[in-house]
Amino acid sequence: MKNTKRTVQQGFTLIELMIVIAIVAILVALAVPAYKDYTIRAKVAECVNSAAVAKLQISEYRETVGSYPPNADSAGTASPAGQSQYCEGWVYQAANDGGFDILVNEAAIDSTITGIIQPQMFARDNSGGGVDWFCQQGTTAAANFKYLPSTCRAGNS
Repeated sequence: MKNTKRTVQQGFTLIELMIVIAIVAILVALAVPAYKDYTIRAKVAECVNSAAVAKLQISEYRETVGSYPPNADSAGTASPAGQSQYCEGWVYQAANDGGFDILVNEAAIDSTITGIIQPQMFARDNSGGGVDWFCQQGTTAAANFKYLPSTCRAGNS
């Protein structure tokens, strides 16, 4: 009797490798646009979060004087230049009871963005004598709503 050993095939066939590559390609095609949107949203959120200084100064003015400031300089909230490469600052809206527009530098965030991203912050007096702040879509282009932080997309947060 001959002593024959059967060789076991090791490795993957070409079809198996092609299936795995196709699955990875599909996953990458789905993940890359979602990641891009996420990074843009994070940069816009940086601008919204950096407005905390202006919100504090306007709130302090309101609580101290009893009315909202007539202009940004009165509350010490002159729009800072160069606060971030993604933010151009904010524009105070005296008619909006302390509200202001947040100016986002769309070109610095992503060169493919068309239309503006400009959320707005609105102040409301609360029953305790303080000020509550709300973020809204503002004059953001409809195609760019997905880039706003979730607290600004639905209108009020």
